[in-house]
This record gives sequence, structure tokens and C-alpha cells, in this order.
Amino acid sequence: MGTLKQVRRRWTILGVFVASVFIVWIFVTWPQPKAVEADPATFYRVTPVVQPTVWGEDPVEFYVHETMSEMSLEQKIRSLLIINQPGIDATSLQGFVESQQLGGFILMGSNIPATPEELSGITAAIQGNPEIPRLIGIDEEGGEVTRLPYDTYAGADVLRNEPLEATAQAFTSRAQLLKSVGINLNFGVVADVSGDSSSFIYGRSFGSDGLSAGDRVQAAVTAENPYVLSTLKHFPGHGSAPGDSHVGIPSSPLDYESWKQSDGIPFAMGIAAGNPLVMFGHLSFPAIDSVPSSLSQRWHQILREDMGFDGVIITDDMTMLESSGIPEYSDPAANAVEALRAGNDLLLYVPSVNFDVGAIVSAVTNAVNAGTVSAEQLDESVARVLSLRRELYPEAMTWIPPCDERCLIWVTY
Repeated sequence: MGTLKQVRRRWTILGVFVASVFIVWIFVTWPQPKAVEADPATFYRVTPVVQPTVWGEDPVEFYVHETMSEMSLEQKIRSLLIINQPGIDATSLQGFVESQQLGGFILMGSNIPATPEELSGITAAIQGNPEIPRLIGIDEEGGEVTRLPYDTYAGADVLRNEPLEATAQAFTSRAQLLKSVGINLNFGVVADVSGDSSSFIYGRSFGSDGLSAGDRVQAAVTAENPYVLSTLKHFPGHGSAPGDSHVGIPSSPLDYESWKQSDGIPFAMGIAAGNPLVMFGHLSFPAIDSVPSSLSQRWHQILREDMGFDGVIITDDMTMLESSGIPEYSDPAANAVEALRAGNDLLLYVPSVNFDVGAIVSAVTNAVNAGTVSAEQLDESVARVLSLRRELYPEAMTWIPPCDERCLIWVTY
């Protein structure tokens, strides 16, 4: 039999042997999962979890960051241009915006066909990728400035003397009309204050004092926003600057404090209502800055810092600067550089037939490479504009970013 120690040793060896056999048996006989290639139906994909990134988890921000990472400098610059081309041929207009890689298009009278159905065909062709549609804008104020023959709703010339409810109703109906024909951006809320019936802006102004005009501006913005992107114009305000900025640069005598208590009020009220864009006028306020407001870093600082506006800033038609006849503003390329340097995000053009988009892009490209226009500032503008466009996509906030193997989990039955 052997000693007790020898017996224990034999039983230990036997136990290890039996346990090993049992483990091998389990391994051999236990059902194994099928390979993915053999039967994909036995697998399911767990909903991807987007991992936190340096640019945050907001789906719009994620999409814009990824889009910008694939854009060249020239493409970024072109995305900041909204330009008109005459005509109602949808194919021709589509070719224009796509070949120029524009961020948007402004419809003028020459682009408006006889019926809403025809206009819908044009806007659908211009829109491009529905996941980041181009901005399709129009000056549809109503009253004195009406591009659409089928817009029968009141404008400021009537609404300034009507109750606030009338402004809300008119701009709700107008915005619904614009949306129905594929327009997503309206340059339609005039925030200029004017009590001078001889002024060219009087019939487009909601009131002769800051508060009465501001109330209606706020009502118009609130009414438009659910349907189209609403724009306040013409910052800092035409009312105190006699003259027509289409043929000159009107000058205002107001200093900053006086402006805040008068012309600035409707803009402040519109911003409080949540308008997403502000359009800069080509106006002069010598007591505040010596250069036109659209090219003024000081005025852009006032809008951003003093008034807290964090939306998109767009210029009025840039060709108006050349039309002023002032030699300093005769070069469209130089004006474009100065406009972006001042702080505008979008440059608007209703040009002549010989307009050279490439010259504008080349001048800005050179300015960025030379450091005259900050590359960081340019990227901030591009991000603001692309975010605005992305938010027009109905599924922008529910979209799940593309995911690689790091955030996928595969499980078998």
C-alpha cells in the first residue's frame, strides 16, 4: 500500500488527470459560435456609442468638423460667397453654383418665374446636397420690396401703422410661402428706424422710433424663424444716415451712445428674439469709425461683444461699395479681403455680367496665406455658415456620426 504520503500523492495525480480530461471534454463538446462569414444572421450590431471628442458630441458640430477637415482653403472661401446670376433656367443656375462651389445663391427679380411650381424647380436644382443644403436667399420684405408676384401679404409700409398682430400674421404667411417654394433664407426684416417720409428707407421701416420699430422687428423675426432663416438689416441702421447706399455711402452723425438709444434698439430686440443672421449695411458713422460699417472691425466688435450676437454676419451686396464712386472702394477683390478681415462671415454679390469670382477667391486666398486675414477667423466663419446650413437638414440633430471598430460591439446569440 505504501506510506500515507505516497497514497496522497497518487490521489493528487489521479485528481489532476480527471480534471484535465473533464476540461478537454467541455472544450471539445461545448457549442461554438458560428463565424460571421458563415451566418451573419446570428449576429447583431449594438447601437454605436459616439465617444467624446475634442470638438464635442453635438451631431451638427461633429458633421461640420468632419466636413471642414476635407475642405481646401479655396473651398472654404467659396463656401462664404452668396452670388446671383440672372435667368430662370434651372440647369444653368445649377451649373453656376456647383462649378463655383458657392455657399448660397440670392434670387433676384430676374430669377422669378411665373408660377410657384417653376420656382420650386429652380430652388431644388440650386439646393445641392440635402444634408447640407445651400443657402437660397431672397429680399422678400413685402410692400416696396417684393420679388414674388404671388406674395400678397403686407409690408412695413402698412404694418408700421397696424397692431403687432398684423406683423406676426403677415410674416408668418410670407415665411410659409417662401418655404413652400424652397427658399430657406429671407433678407426681409428691415430694422432701420425712419421717421423721415422723404427717405428712401422710410416705406421699408417699421417705425419712426426705436421702440415702435423694435416691437415689429421682434414680431417679424419670431414669425419667420420656424419656417426660414430670418435676417436683420441694415446694421447699424439706415435711418439716421440720409442717402441711398446703392449709389453712395450714407453718413450718420450719431455717436455710439446716441446710436444705442435709437437706431440700435430694433437690432437688439431682433437679436433677443433669436434671429440667426444680421446683414451689414454700407454706412458711415464717422464718430464711431472712419470706414464704412461693413468694413469696420469696430462695428463688428459692437455686434459680437456689446450686443452678444453669435450668429452669422453677412454683408449687403458688395458691388454697392464699387457703385459708391469712392476710389478707395473701387477694387472688388480688396473689398472682399477687408470685409472678411472686419468680421463678416458671408459676402453677398449681385454682380454685373463680367464679375470674376476667381479673382475674389484668389485675393482672399493670398490674404489668408499672408496672414492679413486670420486662418483661424476664416475657419470660424466657415464653421458658423456650415452649421447654419446643416441645421436646415431635418435629421441633423438625430444623425449618428459614422463609426469605426472602436465604437462598435458585435455580439452572438
